Amino acid sequence: QVQLVESGGGLVQPGGSLRLSCVVSGSLFSIYPMGWYRQAPGKQREYVADITTGGRTNYQDSVKGRFTIFRDNAKATVYLQMNSLKPEDTAVYYCLARGSATDYWGQGTQVTVSS
Repeated sequence: QVQLVESGGGLVQPGGSLRLSCVVSGSLFSIYPMGWYRQAPGKQREYVADITTGGRTNYQDSVKGRFTIFRDNAKATVYLQMNSLKPEDTAVYYCLARGSATDYWGQGTQVTVSS
């Protein structure tokens, strides 16, 4: 069974940085395109960034230039480096592994940007 466990969330001041991690177990990590999504209170879950098996990346416009997604296949981990954080980045952040027949989600990690 594929399991995803996120970590690295927390409380940070505007302008600060956080690095989220998502460790995948139960399957061969390198075969999965990976992504990060987020859900703010009262809003629908939204796409943040993704990375292909070959390392190609894409980002939501609001995070371009501030967030970086990268993966370490040897550690079965995908990361989201978040810089210049804004209060509107406050949300629960979820990791996604896109399988051929189904998607796998982590439990989420809370990111709060506030002074």
